[in-house]
Amino acid sequence: MLSSPDLSFSRNLPLVVFNQLGELFQQMAQAVETEVLILTEAVLARIRLPVEWQGQKFTLVVSERFSALLVGKIEQREQEVYSGLNVRLTFNSEAIASFISKLRDLFGRDSYTHQNLERYRQILGFNDATLQSKFTLLLLEYLLPQQNQEATESSSTTKPEVYICQPVEDALKKQISQERLLNQVTTQIRKSLDLSVIMATAITQVREFLELDRLVIYRFEGSKVKAQQRQSEVISLNGTAVVTTRRHNLNGKQSLVQSAANAYSDFSTHVPSASTLNGQNSPSVSINPQPPVEDYQDYGGCIVYEARARDAIPSVLNYKEQNCFMRTSQCWEKYNRGFTLAVDDVEKTYALEECLLNFLRESQVRAKLAAPIILEEKLWGLLIAHQCNSPHQWTESEKSLLTSIAEQLAIAIHQTELMRSLRDAARTLTQEKQTLEQRVIERTMALRDALLAAEAASRLKSEFLATISHELLTPLTYVIGMSSTLLRWPLGELSQRQRGYLQTIHDSGEHLLDMINDILDLSQIEAGKAVLNISEFSLTKIAENVVESLLEKATSEQVSLKLDLQIDPRRDRFTADAGRVEQVLWNLLTNAIKFTPEGGSVTLRLWVEDNTAIFQVEDTGIGIPEEQLPLMFEKFQQLDTPYRRCYEGTGLGLALTKQLVELHRGRIEVESTVGIGSIFTIWIPTHKSAEC
Repeated sequence: MLSSPDLSFSRNLPLVVFNQLGELFQQMAQAVETEVLILTEAVLARIRLPVEWQGQKFTLVVSERFSALLVGKIEQREQEVYSGLNVRLTFNSEAIASFISKLRDLFGRDSYTHQNLERYRQILGFNDATLQSKFTLLLLEYLLPQQNQEATESSSTTKPEVYICQPVEDALKKQISQERLLNQVTTQIRKSLDLSVIMATAITQVREFLELDRLVIYRFEGSKVKAQQRQSEVISLNGTAVVTTRRHNLNGKQSLVQSAANAYSDFSTHVPSASTLNGQNSPSVSINPQPPVEDYQDYGGCIVYEARARDAIPSVLNYKEQNCFMRTSQCWEKYNRGFTLAVDDVEKTYALEECLLNFLRESQVRAKLAAPIILEEKLWGLLIAHQCNSPHQWTESEKSLLTSIAEQLAIAIHQTELMRSLRDAARTLTQEKQTLEQRVIERTMALRDALLAAEAASRLKSEFLATISHELLTPLTYVIGMSSTLLRWPLGELSQRQRGYLQTIHDSGEHLLDMINDILDLSQIEAGKAVLNISEFSLTKIAENVVESLLEKATSEQVSLKLDLQIDPRRDRFTADAGRVEQVLWNLLTNAIKFTPEGGSVTLRLWVEDNTAIFQVEDTGIGIPEEQLPLMFEKFQQLDTPYRRCYEGTGLGLALTKQLVELHRGRIEVESTVGIGSIFTIWIPTHKSAEC
């Protein structure tokens, strides 16, 4: 109990007597000629109360000539009916000042309520004797008849019969109706993904069920949303739809809530004035869709849905801000925690908020009930019920129903936002897919153009090499032929030096001729102009001819050249291009002899498996590093070894060999170990004699 030891009256009284004393205070306030303040516990409805203030009822009168305080603490509560209160009454200025101070501290320091309470605390004075005597007489008139009435009722033994089960039955019926309504709203949410339809249907049904004058949905929006054109869809209950366009300015002084905090509590609790929607002959639902919000705490908002009982009730769908909101309030926090605000009478609750009270009067709001709509732990908006013409004591069932509907609306909003996110994600994926497809097409075209350019460049290169090679053949033939003639010249004797010079000219010409022939062959194969001359021949004969032709070279290099024939004589006959096969063997053996040190050996093996001739050239040469094996068959590639400068070559031999083998639809493989040697294996399938 918030009281003082100087209280001059203390006793237990029924609630009805407490209320009569409150009416007495109202009469005394009218009798005081100076400025007077009268407050009840209704002023606490808008804040979250500390424990010591819960269950507290009071009536306070403050003026310069007369001040009084009536405080009651609820002792028992059954089915929302107060059976008795511990009541204390005082005229002591210090006790009243202490009570006002404690009441003042419940509100923010920069709120109008806090400032006005402090102002009235300062004007407290001693009560005028005449007014004090008048109040005492009125008090006796109230208390004495009440005591006589209690005695009369206690002595009476005749009581009318009352159907005691009727209240229980009515409560059950109302509970069933509420459950049915909640189920209808839930079903509508499950059936539809159109948020406007869900909101309009829900507020219409709830307004009719609770017999409200007006039910609205308030949504917070970003202050960064500048003045913009918004469409408000007005749907009448008889099915007629009218679409109107309204400009809602949210910039500067025209914004709904210039200061965020108090506006959250008290716009939702005190709806703004607005121009009445004309042309409506029946209760209506008005909808004003708003953009999504990032940080609600820094922004204002507006009413986006509205249902009215009568056309005479003004619409609050579109409005202008009233400059009576304070910058700080605890209401944001309490709404975000699920607080439901119930104001039975705005005249009492906002007695100290003159600007705000006038604001509510203009909007015809006398009682209101606001439940928060919380989406993903953020305050999305408020569901607000209005009674316009008279006070209304909100019951627990009404509060519970409005809170449940707000929770269902939050589910509908979340469902809609989720579907919108999914649609946006699908749209983004489609766009990215189209972009990717376009990039793939562009990349494919670029690669195709690059490939065509490379093929053109390759053809030009091959044609150039072929042309140059042909041009070199004619003078080279003269060089080789004339040097051969001079070496065999019968007339006169050549000195040893002259003969050496001629032999060098002849050998160099032969080497150059081999290189040119390799270039010509490679160019023709790459250009697709090479043709195989298929014929039947002896594999053994081909192998022997190649070994015999290189025997002298091997001997000069002090390398042992061997032939290992592992072929059945019955399978000796083979069909392929004999000249190209001989060229392949000659290239491999020459390469093996060149890279085999003195005293080493080179072996050519031959066998046939399943109509495939297999040639294998094994040497005991320098070997090839594993990391350089992939470069073996590239054109103009010479492996980087310590002996590189010791050996001649253009790097065309193995490249041409691979091309010739693949031209026969065969394959070539190599195994090599550095310092031990290499093994080249070739598979050439047999061809039909008519194939070319």
